[in-house]
Amino acid sequence: MTDRRRPAVPILRFLGATETVTGSRFLLDTPRARVLVDCGLFQGLKALRLRNWDPFPVDPAAIDAVVLTHAHVDHSGYLPALWRDGFRGSIFSTEGTEALSRIVLPDSGRIQEEDAAYANRKGFSKHEPALPLFTEEDAQGALERFKAVPFGAPLEIAPGVRASFQPAGHILGSASVLLTLDGPAPRRIVFSGDLGRQNHPIFKPPAPIPEADFIVTESTYGDRRHEDETAALLRFAEAITRTAERGGTVVIPSFAVDRTEVVLFHLRRMIRQNAVPRLPIYVDSPMASAALRVYRDALSSGSPELRPRIAGDGDPFDPGQLKEVQSVEESRAINAQRFPSIIISASGMATGGRVLHHLAQRLPDHRSAVILVGFQAAGTRGRLLAEGARAVKMLGRYVPVRAEIVDIAALSVHADRAEILDWLRGAPREPEAALVVHGEPEAAESLRQGISGELGWTSVVPKYLEQVRLD
Repeated sequence: MTDRRRPAVPILRFLGATETVTGSRFLLDTPRARVLVDCGLFQGLKALRLRNWDPFPVDPAAIDAVVLTHAHVDHSGYLPALWRDGFRGSIFSTEGTEALSRIVLPDSGRIQEEDAAYANRKGFSKHEPALPLFTEEDAQGALERFKAVPFGAPLEIAPGVRASFQPAGHILGSASVLLTLDGPAPRRIVFSGDLGRQNHPIFKPPAPIPEADFIVTESTYGDRRHEDETAALLRFAEAITRTAERGGTVVIPSFAVDRTEVVLFHLRRMIRQNAVPRLPIYVDSPMASAALRVYRDALSSGSPELRPRIAGDGDPFDPGQLKEVQSVEESRAINAQRFPSIIISASGMATGGRVLHHLAQRLPDHRSAVILVGFQAAGTRGRLLAEGARAVKMLGRYVPVRAEIVDIAALSVHADRAEILDWLRGAPREPEAALVVHGEPEAAESLRQGISGELGWTSVVPKYLEQVRLD
């Protein structure tokens, strides 16, 4: 029987992204409505990934609406399972998020099915048979529930709950969301989503934070400052040049949405400036190619999210000699090549996808290099490589690591500690509390201390499944 019980006062429940950077899920329960903010997959450590297989903490059929901050799978990837298990409300997002979700979610379902089939063929799964978490068909069902909302236009999304989206500058369509609860004493809650950089090469900076009673803020890089961009790009160029001189291949595990565009943007500039040799560049991810088309459409339509400087100078995402790989046969062909090239392939933390096959081929080769260009969550292969592992397990076997590993976190499109604090500092007034999420324990605690110490606000790091009254 569907659980329709309502609390006497508004309550925020933390169903994910607590002391981890993944699984963003925040449930707002009011006397009149139940709204889920983000519906992401847990990634990284096995104990976290197993949560994806647990029954959802509340009956999906009892959720009135989902609000989606952006299309990355750690914020959106559980939606197909939510739909499969009975959710039939509306999913509210920006137009850009909806466009990217129509790529990300079916692709995720397809990968789930392909990975399960591969594990069954090779016999390395502990489960008999290995099953997908959800299917491509489930993803299509979830996509039928999407409703696009313009930036800055308040909309009632459930009884007594209004949402307003503001640009977050992280990826196309990414938003911070203000939820306003109607009633005798209206309450305002801001969810930062993932905040972008002040100097993101493609997007304008995040919009100023609106007035709020509670602020739920990410803390991915809450304990560190990013390296100077000029120095980071120099290290990037030098690593590519060294690898080419050795006759090796550069493999860049890259998130299909936005990180691939950022990497291509920088490569184009570096090639034009003769900072790196002209090499064949392969984007081996159908999802990344589809996302590139969405970004190019946004550029041609004059999206207000984009920096004006990237328009009017040709395709900013084509460095020359760019090949977008589609078929498995093409992927295998470039995998077998033994001349210098650059392969950009998903996923960004090397948790799955075609990049695993490229890594299996190139990691044992001392001439080659793997360049990590984003946050690597605890428990992922990317994190193991960044920390100096001499062997990593993939596709059922251990692969020796002889290739050069270069970690360039400054190419991340997440705000760092100083940028998050600056965004919070712009709040029109002090909130009753800042709730720090979407960060590993050290990062979340460091940002909490910064918020309390530098801003003088009440700040806490919620625990998994914790509930906070908002009255």
